[in-house]
Amino acid sequence: MADAQMPPAHPFDDDKLKEECGVFGVVGVTDAANFVALGLHALQHRGQEAGGIVSYHPDHGFNSARRFGYVRDNFTKQSLMETLPGDLAIGHVRYSTAGSKGQTAIRDVQPFFGEFSMGGAAIAHNGNITNADALRRELIERGSIFQSSSDSECIIHLMARSLQRRVPERMQDALRRVEGAFSVVAMTRTKLIGVRDPLGVRPLVLGKIGDEGYALSSETCALDIIGAELVREVEPGEMVVIEGGKVHSHRPFAPAGSRFCIFEHVYFSRPDSILGGRSVYETRRQIGVELAREAPVEADLVCPVPDSGTPAAIGFAHESGIPYGMGIIRNQYMGRTFIEPTEQIRNMGVRLKLNVNRALIEGKRVILVDDSVVRGTTSRKIKEMILDAGAKEVHFRIASPPTAWPCFYGVDTPQREKLLAATMSEDEMRDHLAVDSLKFISLDGLYRAVGEAEGRNKACPQYCDACFSGEYPVTPADMIEKGFEMKAAE
Repeated sequence: MADAQMPPAHPFDDDKLKEECGVFGVVGVTDAANFVALGLHALQHRGQEAGGIVSYHPDHGFNSARRFGYVRDNFTKQSLMETLPGDLAIGHVRYSTAGSKGQTAIRDVQPFFGEFSMGGAAIAHNGNITNADALRRELIERGSIFQSSSDSECIIHLMARSLQRRVPERMQDALRRVEGAFSVVAMTRTKLIGVRDPLGVRPLVLGKIGDEGYALSSETCALDIIGAELVREVEPGEMVVIEGGKVHSHRPFAPAGSRFCIFEHVYFSRPDSILGGRSVYETRRQIGVELAREAPVEADLVCPVPDSGTPAAIGFAHESGIPYGMGIIRNQYMGRTFIEPTEQIRNMGVRLKLNVNRALIEGKRVILVDDSVVRGTTSRKIKEMILDAGAKEVHFRIASPPTAWPCFYGVDTPQREKLLAATMSEDEMRDHLAVDSLKFISLDGLYRAVGEAEGRNKACPQYCDACFSGEYPVTPADMIEKGFEMKAAE
């Protein structure tokens, strides 16, 4: 198939951190690919650029389909789904990596497939391999021929060079060479396999479908859409191999303390998902409660920046006693490409996506609650819209600490110099945004909101919070080689 390219992302959709992908797999159900398509639809928020599905049927072998765009626009077509028969399938939705927007080729779309001496295998990877450049150089020097620019393809090549006889053992060999973050869903002709890295940075859960079926998913919300029952989370450093209606657990990595990505609680995961036994919605509401305690302000209205700021705004309003109101309305039907962004349209800014409820805002002192501030461009435009609607004051309350460091574990983050908090203090950011006040939740407050009563354990943090603290649990070897400077030890 000839390489295709996605149209550029919408010009007003670049001021949020983006999770780069979601993974999903099922085994033991008729027409497994249809279940995977539904699961990927539920995970669409984790990757809206492209998706792919691989299935296996004893009579037809492995079959795959990879498409750009939304799941609903591709994998709901009967003609396509009929080419993916079998009771075993995996799938993947993705964003492109930082710096390559609009340049992704179809060969970069997962799952990736490899034919080995003992049979074929396909893998879908959520996360980022921080030593991928070194691995790629080594593999190319030893004769490997890469088909994509994705770091995930290194796993397939490492598996091919393993001397182990079975695919799960080959995968263990490969992943022991890999550094960084990975939640992998893979399949052979008979097995569905799930693996998390030793620190468990990215999420992966196990679900049960009926009597014999099982599912693996990035989030629990995708289990709900297919009527699967949540069994448990795949543990950090665990490999689960599902075959013949049975789940076998393996521990291929040296034990390490969990460092789950705390930003999954803040923004990435859907609010109807469960993380670590906690409702994401309830955690975000509690973030708003903590924020109201840490940064009170006299005002007339608490207003969320839709949709990600809504639960925190509800919590802030409840704790502060200030009325909650939908002062900003989101246009739910504005697609990523809408119309060609001419200069006139570009000047309309976020008004294509958001509109102010003028009757509610006018004459009010307004608290805007948002999940994060990245570059600050969208925050400034929203502030201008609120003032244009007649607000007396605008106060920003942010449901995460200042994002001052890039992520190297599977999140699309701007370069550090483009992060507002990397070059400005909180007061300087307030002046830059030209608002009456600006306050972020503290890192300890965020930890309390996710259930750590004593806050952050500075000696051994319970989560990966590198984007806030600059403390990376896995050294980003490739980026250091390119000149990235780590935060000096305190």
